[in-house]
Amino acid sequence: MTANWLKISVMSALVLGVAACSSKDDEDRYVARDVEVLYNLAQDNLARGRYKFAAAAFDEVERQHPYSVWARRAQLMAAYSHYMTNSYDDAILAAQRFLQLHPGNRSAPYAYYLIALCHYEQVSDVGRDQQKTIDAESALVEVIRRFPDTDYAKDAKLKLDLTRDHLAGKDMEVGRFYQKRREFLAAENRFRAVIENYQTTSHAPEALHRLVEVYLALGIEDEAKMAAAVLGRNFPGSKWYRYSYSLLSGQDMVPEVSEKSWLSKVWPF
Repeated sequence: MTANWLKISVMSALVLGVAACSSKDDEDRYVARDVEVLYNLAQDNLARGRYKFAAAAFDEVERQHPYSVWARRAQLMAAYSHYMTNSYDDAILAAQRFLQLHPGNRSAPYAYYLIALCHYEQVSDVGRDQQKTIDAESALVEVIRRFPDTDYAKDAKLKLDLTRDHLAGKDMEVGRFYQKRREFLAAENRFRAVIENYQTTSHAPEALHRLVEVYLALGIEDEAKMAAAVLGRNFPGSKWYRYSYSLLSGQDMVPEVSEKSWLSKVWPF
């Protein structure tokens, strides 16, 4: 048995012990170990892709040596290790703890970014509750606001566009549901929300067309013509504009701008 093999075996046994113990009595029986041994153990498991063991070892560094420089490093590494095992709540808590204790640390941008990633990875399909999507949007905006010139912000902007497109998709789904039930005011509120909050998403053209349909159903012709005019101005080649134009033409109307419409303020000409 070589010395290196023995060292790895001892370290692995230590991690198994750390991961297995949970009661206060077990914690009381822990023997203090050198901080470098613990940290190197965690790094070794991280390098081997044994993320659960790595997270447990990094947590143990902070538990046994809470005021050391190693503990500060271990907090963020534990957050990353939890993220890699899809333990997003644990990762968020670890990153938030790091930020509470070391708000000005040079690794703070990464901690904020990691929190945003954890929320983003939990974005669910539009048929489910969108609270995680809302949390992701908020966290991504925070990264962009705090660190606008970083690579983290660049990636956050891309993910933010996808997140907002997802939220717009949810409003569209609910709006179409209300429209089919002929609950036109409720449908109008959803389609209007897409235009007011997510007009740069892929759902904007359809939202404008649905507003044309809803306003015609409600007998609000000026708003219907305005929605079609905005659609034609911004998405002239869209199938949704063709649908809206055909719909208005069938009722002897044409798209028309109205300065009194709420759309003129949200999407000015």
